[in-house]
Amino acid sequence: MELDKQRETLDFLATLDGPSEVARTHISRVILGRARAFKLKRDVTFPYLDFSTPQKRLAMCEREVSLNRRLAPRLYLGARRVTRAHSGALELDGSGELVDGVVEMRRFDSDASFDRMAAAGQLNRNIVETLARRIAEFHDRAEVVSRWGGSQAMTKLLRLTETSLRETPPAPALALSEHMARLRSLLEKNGPLLDARQTQGKTKRCHGDLTLSNICMFEGEPTPFDCLEFSDELACIDVLYDLAFLLMDLWRVGRMALANFALNRYLDWRDETDGLALLPFFCSLRATVRAYVAAEQGKPDEANDYFHLARALARDNAPCLVAIGGYSGSGKSSVAAELAPSIGAPPGARTINSDRLRKKLFGVGPTERLPAQAYAPDVSTRVYALMMEQAARVLAAGWPMTIDAVFDRIDRRQEIEQVARDAKAPFAGFWLDVELAARIERVDARRDDPSDATREVLKQQMLSVLGQLRWTRVNAHADISTVVAEIKHTLPWQT
Repeated sequence: MELDKQRETLDFLATLDGPSEVARTHISRVILGRARAFKLKRDVTFPYLDFSTPQKRLAMCEREVSLNRRLAPRLYLGARRVTRAHSGALELDGSGELVDGVVEMRRFDSDASFDRMAAAGQLNRNIVETLARRIAEFHDRAEVVSRWGGSQAMTKLLRLTETSLRETPPAPALALSEHMARLRSLLEKNGPLLDARQTQGKTKRCHGDLTLSNICMFEGEPTPFDCLEFSDELACIDVLYDLAFLLMDLWRVGRMALANFALNRYLDWRDETDGLALLPFFCSLRATVRAYVAAEQGKPDEANDYFHLARALARDNAPCLVAIGGYSGSGKSSVAAELAPSIGAPPGARTINSDRLRKKLFGVGPTERLPAQAYAPDVSTRVYALMMEQAARVLAAGWPMTIDAVFDRIDRRQEIEQVARDAKAPFAGFWLDVELAARIERVDARRDDPSDATREVLKQQMLSVLGQLRWTRVNAHADISTVVAEIKHTLPWQT
């Protein structure tokens, strides 16, 4: 076994930084010391990588450091050479024979890993929003790669995945065959879209392995690390396939709302609306690959869980539009956000929020306050126009969505209804009823919120004339989960 061949190196690394423990990944062993960690690549060969010699492993260590410094420059200290001294003992960066290569990193608390944070209920929307923005900005500046991508690359990846699954199956052969046939069907359906995005420069040198276990809180920031370094072809992918790993993994651990939130905050920063239809295929394929990895690691229960998730994620999606209106403080945005994960295929609906859109229009962060003139009637007209435009694009992409705004004018309610009719998409509109005193109390309690509404704004809204209200009125005094349950029960289609 490769551990026997590398036992001497493992034992040596364990002496470098005090008492240590060993963490295991699919292709590496990580020696965790007091302040540093040493990552040793396994002496293995798979259909997609070759770590069979010290020279190849060292080259991959050097590459790993270079690529990971794009997102985690302070975490990665460098690639080190394990060499044999004249005495026969091992040392770092000596002049003797190369025995192995390792990556030296600063150690972080294991409990700061996102998989552990998710299990402990420590992930929240603020953390996920920061992470989504970091990933979006990383994708903005990532190198465009024209050599790979498109339907041809995904077809090749499917074949590679199927070969690996046959060698180490996570499920019975018939179930595997049915699932791979389903993935091929989704790929065939979306092939033209994949090719169009490849032509548009959406294939980039990405992280490639954005699982929760490869993201940590480091120096107060969500930090992706351990990117895919061993294959350019597997790392140069559609940016949404990169994001899909995070979305799938959040869904897997039961954090559906955070998965949906991550998608929407990413889309706020980086508009990938045209590619939304690819997400069921991308997320399912990510889970399929993880099912194989777990099976190869001898974790049958985990492999089974991933495989069942992969099958559940491989769903068709269809456009629909849920509009949520109401005066400020009625809970529109909270209701829309909690409703979104249950609409359509995972990770759920695109959410468009008038407050966030207004902030973006003025080039400020979601929680930065805007001056009063930002809420002038002509500005609000522009915001609503942008909302209608974005809604039309989401529906044209074949994706479900929620949209929330005051919608206190009948013409604006009619306009959003028309957007759905033009797209031949089902529509449902809801008006949240909450008494003024309760809304004032909610507004007063807001902290770090995209809405700038004040008591004066609420009172002014009460002077508006709703006109004929054909949308379903919902008593929104109850807690959010109760309000959402009532709306879901009222929707005229299956969610």
